[in-house]
Amino acid sequence: MTKRRSRGDGGLHWDEARQRWIASVTVGYTPAGKRIVRKASGKTKTEANTALRQKIREYEDGLSIPTTGYTVADAVTDWLTYGLTDVDQETIKNYTLLANSHIIPAIGARKLRDPSKQRDLTATDVDKWLADKAKILSTRTLRLLHSILNRAVNRAMARNLVMRNVVDLCKVPTGTAGRPSKSLTYEQAKALLAAAESSSLHAYVVLSLLTGARTEELRELTWEHVDLVGRPDADPPIPPAIHVWHSVRAHGDTKTKKSRRSLALPIRCVRALKAQHAAQGDPRPSDYVVASKAGTPLDRHNVLRAFRAIIAAIPGMNPADWTPRELRHSFVSLLSDNGMSIEEIADLCGHSGTSITETVYRHQLRPVLLNGAVAMDRIFGSGDTPGA
Repeated sequence: MTKRRSRGDGGLHWDEARQRWIASVTVGYTPAGKRIVRKASGKTKTEANTALRQKIREYEDGLSIPTTGYTVADAVTDWLTYGLTDVDQETIKNYTLLANSHIIPAIGARKLRDPSKQRDLTATDVDKWLADKAKILSTRTLRLLHSILNRAVNRAMARNLVMRNVVDLCKVPTGTAGRPSKSLTYEQAKALLAAAESSSLHAYVVLSLLTGARTEELRELTWEHVDLVGRPDADPPIPPAIHVWHSVRAHGDTKTKKSRRSLALPIRCVRALKAQHAAQGDPRPSDYVVASKAGTPLDRHNVLRAFRAIIAAIPGMNPADWTPRELRHSFVSLLSDNGMSIEEIADLCGHSGTSITETVYRHQLRPVLLNGAVAMDRIFGSGDTPGA
């Protein structure tokens, strides 16, 4: 005789049509007095009972996980669609491209309900996925992919669609070596300035190389933030300058608060900007300094294309080897080679401290500090004199 199940254990029966065991239990009642029943199925009695206990735990925890399963692709798509309301459209496009290229095709079909289930996403799945991607992607891209997936699952978990975030348990491996930044030599910089004179990008190249302003800052620069005269009668005199107060980033803000700065203009920059002003036919203060023929701001693709056309005109330089951001690296290198301190370079670059300058531009900084040796030679001499 079949043993009667204990009170509260629910029922268990064989479904001939589905060829599965069905376990069910009443977990409560609605305000109208209707029973709230949870059901689960399995090929065996044990499997059905285990699935039912899981359903009861989810109910008690207040979870409302869809019975059809919530997948990685669902979570990522939801986050890209609704979770980035305060992010720049260009950033959303970049995240979407990365997700569609590397996340959804690889693990998008995995469910996010319970990592103990065979078809659901586990930390091991994420580790293996990151390890595979590490063979072809840079460490920076791997960090970004991990961040996208982690934030998407966190959003799903906050909405009671996922039990826990296994992505948060995984570390990002080291990827392939990215393209190292480099700087122009003094001779290459002179050749670039000469080649740029006949280009529509002349003012941009001169400003970027001689002031160290970022590409997104120069593309947003308007004439109202350019002072080509200064105040020579002031005490002390105020030189011509550009006021780097905006960028093409979201909300028009500069990268950091320290990046909002005014930069004195070298004579060559003043000349290039005067020529640009004349070429634009007395532009309005709100007009962009470096703009397209229609007067709209240049995007990074416009700048890269025009910049590489300039590089192509310089003998011995391959356009594919250079990008506009390396003008800023060259600015740091040239100043460091001429004895400027790292603190002064950090201020000109708009860095909040010297650590960023040392980390990002370490290859461009003079590796030997000369000031101490020069001072000691001045104090004690060379020691060549007999008896010294």
